[in-house]
Amino acid sequence: MRARSFATAAVALALFAAHNVSYAELYAAHSWQMKRLFKPTDADLKSEARGRVMIYDGLTDKTVERALQEQFDRVDAMMFTRTVVTDSDGAPRRNPDSGGVVYEDDGCD
Repeated sequence: MRARSFATAAVALALFAAHNVSYAELYAAHSWQMKRLFKPTDADLKSEARGRVMIYDGLTDKTVERALQEQFDRVDAMMFTRTVVTDSDGAPRRNPDSGGVVYEDDGCD
């Protein structure tokens, strides 16, 4: 188990270094949100059926598109914020001036 945790941490650090994504963004995008989005528990589904909306933060545009296709019947219980725009390779797109990650405009000003 320790080796697996170490390998996961090593991959996270490599992605962090290669893409200059904050650790919080990386962790959030590949942890419990992904499990909740694609493998919800019975309790998650019951909560959604009662009207609970889950806010997913910092996922990539490709992940959001996948969720909208694969989990269409649950879309009323989903909200996506700070969606990371990716290039054709799936890497986060960067602002050429600041070098920061580019997020989709959510229309909420």
